[in-house]
Amino acid sequence: MNEYTAKDFKKGQPRWCPGCGDHFFLASLHKAMAEIGKAPWETAVISGIGCSSRLPYYMNTYAMQTIHGRAAAISTGAKVTNPNLAVWQISGDGDGLAIGGNHFIHAVRRNIDLNMILLNNRIYGLTKGQYSPTSPRGFVSKSSPYGTVEDPFHPAELCFGARGRFFARAVATDAAGTVEILKAAYNHKGAAVCEILQNCVIFNNGTHDSVYNKEGRAKNAIYLEHGKPMIFGENREYGLMQEGFGLKVVKLGENGITEKDILVHDAHCMDNTLQLKLALMEGADFPIALGVIRDVDEPTYDEAVHAQIEEVSAKKNYHNFEELLMTNDTWEVK
Repeated sequence: MNEYTAKDFKKGQPRWCPGCGDHFFLASLHKAMAEIGKAPWETAVISGIGCSSRLPYYMNTYAMQTIHGRAAAISTGAKVTNPNLAVWQISGDGDGLAIGGNHFIHAVRRNIDLNMILLNNRIYGLTKGQYSPTSPRGFVSKSSPYGTVEDPFHPAELCFGARGRFFARAVATDAAGTVEILKAAYNHKGAAVCEILQNCVIFNNGTHDSVYNKEGRAKNAIYLEHGKPMIFGENREYGLMQEGFGLKVVKLGENGITEKDILVHDAHCMDNTLQLKLALMEGADFPIALGVIRDVDEPTYDEAVHAQIEEVSAKKNYHNFEELLMTNDTWEVK
């Protein structure tokens, strides 16, 4: 394996607003790619339209900014025709889940081997501040001056509903956490969805404030690790236990509760019931789940397509156009 540095994947000068979460994520992506070790010329970064979709311009890899909502479709074609290519799909919550929502769910359903990055700031930034599919009910924006009357998509719920096999979450300002889930997404064979929580400093600053700095994450987030007990808190004093069909937060040491009573995270469990409950935790009573929440191996679409082609080709009497012509009756004209 060749050794690369983050600099090997950098290109150009980013043109985002100062403080935008895209800057943080871009730096983490460069670092993750260097640690993965896949050559820049064996890597493609493909996006749609939006602030985050400018990212391919800053990658020293194959890169393409496509049209609004079509990043998943173009990424699918790139991966299926170039199976050795590492394909990273970059979408915002508007680009990926509104106009691109249909492509998103079918790429996940088909389990195409894509690294699907969803940069979620709960707003349309490039078009100057309209509410997006992930904006909360009541959100006031230029397109909802009296507050939106819609309920939002939860990206995890949408991914799981489309039979998603991999879902992870990180905060843009948490470089170490972001790098880890990006590496896990690359190592997962199949559609790997990574939700990145980030602020839009101009139109929706503070939307993820509860976990946007290190102190906030210590209080309000839980880092999930496969095979490890679900413990969190500034002093790791809290844990998650099952209560009926749901979850509850408990304090270690109270009522005789010890670490042995705490649920152990199983990211590889085929039944996604508990994983979905973890992914949907929010509010004052529960921490926000970060890290790899689901990671289950299943056959991938691209591998299945190529295997099918080889199987069918082996049974044919022809393997190219000239041989095809010779399979039918022929005449010689003199």
